[in-house]
Amino acid sequence: MISTPLWFLLVGGLLLFMALTTSRLKVSSAIIYLAVGLLVGPTVLNVFHFNPLKQSALLEVLTEVAVLISLFSAGVKMPAPLSFKRWRTPVLLATVSMTASVAMVAAFAYYLFDLPLGACILLGAIVAPTDPVLATDVQIRHPGDHDQLRFTLTCEAGMNDGSAFPFVMLGMGLLGLHEVGETGLRWVMFDVLWATLAGIAVGVLCGTLLARLTWKIRGEQQGRELMDDFLGLGLIGVVYGISVLIDAWGFLAVFFAAVALHQTELKLAGRVKGSPAAPDTPAAEGETVAEPPALVSEGSLVFKEHLERLSEVLLILLVGGMLFVDSWSWRAVGFAVFLFAVVRPVSVLLGMLGSGASWRMRGLIGWFGVRGIGSLYYLMYVIQHGLPEALSLQLIQLTLVVVTLSIVVHGASVKPLLHLFWRRQRPH
Repeated sequence: MISTPLWFLLVGGLLLFMALTTSRLKVSSAIIYLAVGLLVGPTVLNVFHFNPLKQSALLEVLTEVAVLISLFSAGVKMPAPLSFKRWRTPVLLATVSMTASVAMVAAFAYYLFDLPLGACILLGAIVAPTDPVLATDVQIRHPGDHDQLRFTLTCEAGMNDGSAFPFVMLGMGLLGLHEVGETGLRWVMFDVLWATLAGIAVGVLCGTLLARLTWKIRGEQQGRELMDDFLGLGLIGVVYGISVLIDAWGFLAVFFAAVALHQTELKLAGRVKGSPAAPDTPAAEGETVAEPPALVSEGSLVFKEHLERLSEVLLILLVGGMLFVDSWSWRAVGFAVFLFAVVRPVSVLLGMLGSGASWRMRGLIGWFGVRGIGSLYYLMYVIQHGLPEALSLQLIQLTLVVVTLSIVVHGASVKPLLHLFWRRQRPH
């Protein structure tokens, strides 16, 4: 096993290398972390091993925190103003495409893996959502980024981590691990309707209230400094805690809390003369332009992105420490290929029917369905809620192979494909 000083040396050296070379790398940073994890893990040197079955409680907490931070970061970067036309496609991707993905994966696993129906639905719910943590290369980079491709992928990732939860509960219910009712009515009423609508409502209410409260505390001149980092973390904690207490989907709540926080602050800032959100009127000659008002959403974003990067380093190293050489099988690899090449493109085409998007954009959205930390969270969640060990081991193997291959194939293709897409988008 690696000693503590060697861990400091390894992680410190990795962070220094990434800080010095990230801008020149042609692949995503997750590929580098994965390579290091595979090197020190059971696959190569075998000096480090992380057992996801025995350490499922710890891994559940780590992945849960990482996803929450990433969802908040995604939410505060949503551009304003909100409109149904712009949100229509992401909403359909998070609902219609999610449902289609779970159904196709469940059918594949039922007929080819001979798993119980409940486990098949669980597998679909685990691997269907796209990941908000590892997809930073294809997400909105800042609140002023209005790129439609980035917006769609970011918004979808922000919502489908919550929209996957009803299918997780359905799969657990069919395995006797959760109450869904004899006819499934309880599942529809509570796990689908109540948990979804309550989560969105809690998020919007809390995000709006915090925005108005901080605006009032700072006063008209917006001169009073507040600890924006703590405010952002506090909002995540309060919203998620309330959601769990009332059996609402906390992931949805945190994402929409961040969206509501930022959108409300922008509306309030529009009342301040000279702010970026104010109408575009030129200043009169000799008139002093006011400083842009401080926004909690933007002030806490940098800190959240740093936490997001650190969690990515830790968790991808752990993924490398979970994989053995015999973790790989033609069954698992074939399943990953089916997921990337069939399930994701077909489900995206169904979700984007009538969207008016170009086929090039539909193709890119259909390809960039990164699977990662969110899938690990759902896997650990069901293990912690009583999934039998035999089924747990099968789902662990399939999920780890999917996540690993997604990091490699999506991480290696993201920069060249996006570069080609934007070059063709520019007017000649």
